[in-house]
Amino acid sequence: MDNFLIIRLSSLGDIIHTLPAFAALRKNFPDARISWVVEGKGKEVLDFVPGIDKIITALPGGRRLGTKIFWEGLSQLKKELKYENQIALDFQGLLKSGIFAYISGARRRIGFFRKNLREPQASLFYTERLEEIPETIHVISKNLKLLTRLGIHEEKYEFPLILPDELIESVKTILRKIGYEAENKLIIFNVGAAWKTKRWFPEKWVKLIELVKREGFFPLLLWGNEEEKVLALEINKKTRIPLSPSFSLKEVMALVQESSLLVSGDTFALQVACAFSRPVVGIFGPTNPNRNGPFRAHDKVAFHEIQCSYCYKRKCSNLECLKIITPEEVAALSLQLLEENA
Repeated sequence: MDNFLIIRLSSLGDIIHTLPAFAALRKNFPDARISWVVEGKGKEVLDFVPGIDKIITALPGGRRLGTKIFWEGLSQLKKELKYENQIALDFQGLLKSGIFAYISGARRRIGFFRKNLREPQASLFYTERLEEIPETIHVISKNLKLLTRLGIHEEKYEFPLILPDELIESVKTILRKIGYEAENKLIIFNVGAAWKTKRWFPEKWVKLIELVKREGFFPLLLWGNEEEKVLALEINKKTRIPLSPSFSLKEVMALVQESSLLVSGDTFALQVACAFSRPVVGIFGPTNPNRNGPFRAHDKVAFHEIQCSYCYKRKCSNLECLKIITPEEVAALSLQLLEENA
């Protein structure tokens, strides 16, 4: 019997985007042993995914390829990755993930075509490569296409995420302490993002919030790290909308699942909302919403294609792609989506 090793190390949003491929793999091989190697906080996401037989944390501590500590940890990782009759599937496409596939001892090591890899050298470690596919398709569909090498032709997006009731109730208790009532609609404004180029401007958030204020709404400013908290506090001072407490990653997932609307840039919170089929309005600048954004027909995206669109840059001198998105258009999309989901 074939067994499988999924290699998707990071980022958190990309781990969410790989879950439909895992779901299709499990559906087609219900008795197989499926392991998943992941880095850092990604394990916290996978803890909510039933059907994974083993979650392997890869070189904890942020060890980078080429450092002494990386090579020292590789020997122990090699033991954890090995298993009989194993096929490795590299969804990451990095030199590091290619090495992990190789040291797993898998007899088949399947990865994307060289031009579809972030680090083309990773293909040196594969025994099989998918044919070239356009990078304009959604990354979830791209991941599903890797399974065609196994004879699996799946197009449906399924997200096998199950949050425990006690986590959801714990988050509701925290929300009640800051004024939330169950009969109100929880509207989350996720003002932060890992990349500065994905962060909309505070004055635009302030205007948006003024435009969508309604009776029966409970608006909340969501932030992640301290830099994002500073941004949220600036918005809070002008709108008096409460900030979220310092939620853990798992609590953020529960919070998003309970929301009636999430307005967000291209971030983990947006990917979680999509996975839980919560209404979302995505604000997109340097990344391609057709590739990384909401995928349900009724979800909304604020995006304007300009000459430098799809640059995927983490630094930019003008951020024109975000500047041309207006609070009025985001407010219209938000209210329309709330009405459609009333």
